[in-house]
Amino acid sequence: MNNLRAVDLNLLVILEALLSERHLSRAAERLHMSQPAVSHALARLRHLLGDPLLLRGKGGFQPTARALELARPLAEALQSVRSVLGGAVFEAATAQRVFRLAMSDYGAALILPRLLRRLRVEAPGIDLAISYASRSAVIAGVQDGEIDLALGVFPQLPEQLHRETLFEETFVCALDPASLASGEMLSLETYLARPHVLVASSEGGMAAEVDAALAQLGQTRRIAVRVPYWTVAPEVVRGTDLILTVAQRALQDSAAQGLALYAAPFAIAPFAFETIRHRRTDGDAGIAWLRAAIAQAAEPG
Repeated sequence: MNNLRAVDLNLLVILEALLSERHLSRAAERLHMSQPAVSHALARLRHLLGDPLLLRGKGGFQPTARALELARPLAEALQSVRSVLGGAVFEAATAQRVFRLAMSDYGAALILPRLLRRLRVEAPGIDLAISYASRSAVIAGVQDGEIDLALGVFPQLPEQLHRETLFEETFVCALDPASLASGEMLSLETYLARPHVLVASSEGGMAAEVDAALAQLGQTRRIAVRVPYWTVAPEVVRGTDLILTVAQRALQDSAAQGLALYAAPFAIAPFAFETIRHRRTDGDAGIAWLRAAIAQAAEPG
């Protein structure tokens, strides 16, 4: 590896695709190569690096420890090469590229419809691969180069990751209007007496802000239902005495669906909804273009 003249640098592009896809046929499709050609390249990489790199497992390949160790410096090196060769030019109309994004269904519902309508008109050759995991797993994916951009709430980040705020979000309470007397407002007493719906998160997420605000008052709420999806939460409330306290934009269509929205009867700190990326993408004109498109899709209205 010390003699670069003896190395086919295209092998590194193939390794990047294999580490990302962890599947021969998907990597071949991504690279516009035949599967036998990618398999042959993998054999050359194994010989070159003295490691199996990828081992067959259920549903595809599993990377070895050496392969995982290589993933980040490989992504950084290839990004540097692409910046040198391509400069800062990114032609959205003719670009052929897959961007890997991470976001929850909350972020997807807010951003994807408007973003995709723009991409299909302005950048039809751009594809998006959307994934979601826990906050810690998403941050690790951005660090390792497996995720290009992540959207969400990130109170703490490693120093090599950059953040950009898309908007500041506030909380509202959603109720079935029939569960309150005519003209009745949502009081703190009623809020504490009612059962609640929680959109579950293994790391607290937005619900942690609500419970932290209640704790400052020396109060807690009873969680009667935990659900893993933002999209189903309003349906759970309808026809019951349950209260759902969530980000306002998550309920932007709920009033039309028959739910009443109230300001929370106690102060809850707003939070920033952000995009995060690795500093290795600083010179990536494609990432910069996509960040701007996402920011526009996040604008109200």
